[in-house]
Amino acid sequence: MRNIFIKWVPLLLVLSLSGCGYNTFQTLDEETKASWSEVLNQYQRRADLVPNLVETVKGYAAHEKEVLTEVADARSRVGSMQVTPEVLNDPEAFAKFQAAQGQLTSALSRLMAVAENYPNLKADQGFRDLQAQLEGTENRVTVARNRYIESVKAYNIAVRSFPNNLTAMMFDYDPKPSFTVENEKAISSPPKVDFGGSN
Repeated sequence: MRNIFIKWVPLLLVLSLSGCGYNTFQTLDEETKASWSEVLNQYQRRADLVPNLVETVKGYAAHEKEVLTEVADARSRVGSMQVTPEVLNDPEAFAKFQAAQGQLTSALSRLMAVAENYPNLKADQGFRDLQAQLEGTENRVTVARNRYIESVKAYNIAVRSFPNNLTAMMFDYDPKPSFTVENEKAISSPPKVDFGGSN
């Protein structure tokens, strides 16, 4: 009788784990990591555009030092951050990451606003190419962020729903932080970098 009990206990444990949401957490956790990687890729793509953009603007508007320095400093802050997978489980680190990216977005918007005052810069083919790349990248950032927001939403619902929340507590699955914005429309609307027609 004891041998039968010992033989069936592992099977019962496996069956109980499969019905308690453990595998769901594994799947959803991997999905959030994958969508987070895409967010990072798109933000890196944007950061890689900044040096060429700054140099191009500097060629036409060198005396706009404040704005150029602001963009360079914001990019430097983004580049110096150690973004590890643990950021996904640390709301404070996630908030710092989001703040740094927000500062870069704001600095780039100011740079583009300054560029509006320089018709020769707006007409420069190199600048126009960089502008188009930046606009495309901002769109990709928005798409990647939305995918991440959706994957975190699914994960967090699973963590908080009964009876999965019991498994979450047992295996230390905590809710993950997500992107927040002061203006909710900003989630679906990338920053404007299009100047319309050139002079």
